[in-house]
Amino acid sequence: MNDIREIRHFHLFAGLGGGARGFNRGQARVGNMVAKFRCIGGIDVDRAAMADFGKLTGVAGTVLDLFDRSQYIAFHGKEPPADWRAATPQDIQRAAGGERPHIVFLSAPCKGFSGLLSETKSRTDKYQALNRLTVRGVFLMLEAWKDDPPELIVFENVPRIANRGRKLLDQIVALLRSYSYAVAETTHDCGELGGLAQSRKRFLLVARHAEKVPAFLYQPDKRPLRAVGDVLSKLPMPGDPRGGPMHRMPALQWKTWVRLAFVEAGSDWRSLNRLAVQDGALRDYLIVPAAHGGYLGVNGWNETAGVVAGHSRAANGNFSVADPRAELYSHGYGVMGWRETAGAIAGESLPSNGRFAVADPRGQHRHEFGQYGVRQWSDTMGVVSGQTAPGGGPNSIADPRMPPSENRQNGMYRVVAWDRTALAVTGASHVGGAAQSVADPRGGPSADLLHGKYHMTPWNEPARTVIAGNANGAFAVADPRPAIDPAQRDAYLTGGHYGVVPWAATAGAVSASAVHDNGRWSVADPRPMPAPADKLVACIRALDGTWHRPFTTLDLAALQSLVDPEEYLELNGLSDQAWRERIGNAVPPEAAAAIAGVMGTTLLLSWAGESFQLSSQAIWVRPVALALAVRQP
Repeated sequence: MNDIREIRHFHLFAGLGGGARGFNRGQARVGNMVAKFRCIGGIDVDRAAMADFGKLTGVAGTVLDLFDRSQYIAFHGKEPPADWRAATPQDIQRAAGGERPHIVFLSAPCKGFSGLLSETKSRTDKYQALNRLTVRGVFLMLEAWKDDPPELIVFENVPRIANRGRKLLDQIVALLRSYSYAVAETTHDCGELGGLAQSRKRFLLVARHAEKVPAFLYQPDKRPLRAVGDVLSKLPMPGDPRGGPMHRMPALQWKTWVRLAFVEAGSDWRSLNRLAVQDGALRDYLIVPAAHGGYLGVNGWNETAGVVAGHSRAANGNFSVADPRAELYSHGYGVMGWRETAGAIAGESLPSNGRFAVADPRGQHRHEFGQYGVRQWSDTMGVVSGQTAPGGGPNSIADPRMPPSENRQNGMYRVVAWDRTALAVTGASHVGGAAQSVADPRGGPSADLLHGKYHMTPWNEPARTVIAGNANGAFAVADPRPAIDPAQRDAYLTGGHYGVVPWAATAGAVSASAVHDNGRWSVADPRPMPAPADKLVACIRALDGTWHRPFTTLDLAALQSLVDPEEYLELNGLSDQAWRERIGNAVPPEAAAAIAGVMGTTLLLSWAGESFQLSSQAIWVRPVALALAVRQP
């Protein structure tokens, strides 16, 4: 049976709770002893961050300013409000719910130590006060539980603190040692510890209470870094409502979008130096709007469709199909096969609104329903009914007898058979006046050669004799070469090839093969290109065929492992800038979970009375190993 041991952890300068969320996921086991991690609270001055802390950890955080009075004035440049008071060790205890933690995790403000801040600015009173807050935070924590100190303390910050904050680190180390802690400094990569899609180098100071924790602290396993696409491919496209407000695409200046499009993937702004600029414009490239962008697009039956979005309609993309199946068109004027079953009989079962006609193979209708039928002279008549009008049946007759007429000419347009005698030759010897035509059975090559008027010579055959009268022989050729000149090709005159539709005009019917060179599929767009400083969301196809876009806020949270790509996350507030600051300050939960695992193992070993364990894991860097293994006075 497993022996469940609870490991309580508390977080100072907790931010939105990334480290606490990760520690809650920590796993450790020694024999039948199994660790169960539980967060007992956290402190931060940011009220919105504490609201997020509660969402991510399930434990309410405490909003508390840890500045002393002089630090407050130096940082804010003014006196604190009348109701302000400096925090005390008792405030720390209350924030932990009166419980004692086994592990305290501190991620003190790092702006003053960051390389993103200039050396000159980091030395100002404001940032020096922020830097000194690290020492004050450690002191308040140690005083809060001086009677029963936490077994392990973890201090996390940017790597540059080892240089810019060396004096402060020396003070913290001396302070911890005065409370009987053994201390070691090291660095780690959060990406390798948590198997993230980012490399995040951080400084780590580890302190263990010499009397309570004699066991080694082992190094977490390093995992390979993942590709950014492994994480982001599981998220919906930016702007998709499923991603929520944190997945909206930021509006950037047009010139920024253009720069991003020309930066090579894996490179930075230095790629732009290779572009040729002439008179302030790119010499080798021209950016124009997409020809049609898929609007009212029709996919071919054998083509693959694009991504199906939440608003997949015919008017905003290629969301129509040229369907060759006849069934789609059988709902109006549909004809059922004789052996098919009919559909449901509706109240308006008319040929024009459904499949309400049938292909009847029976021949009776030719006699029974022979409207406007004409009987032959030698046929018998059908039943004489009361309605014997031509429209009611075969009630007409092909009468060979002609009524007498003084003006009738029986031979008009008559063609005499080859083996019959001609009629009398009259003075009106033209085709329309009498039998002046004959059905001549003679044909073949000889007739073709003699009577080749309007003959069309194939492209691969020789021409006939060239004579003076070009209208009397083979004067034309079937030329397979397309004639682009509109004057020579009627098709180009009427087909609208390379046609441009005015902005205020209506377009023609959109066909499945609608391309700019086979119809009027271009438009005279009066809208100008954006100005360089105009802010908008753009999608420019870069040189490598991809969309070079900025990360959304949700992208960054997923890369920090704050949210699983299949989960929904919405932090407190509505400001992307505030969200991004809190996300950037967070400790990646997956990295924190890896640290929690090895610390949990160390605690379980100590509680089991062991000071050493054979393990395939390496002992965490030699200074840490010495600090945790050697008993110090």
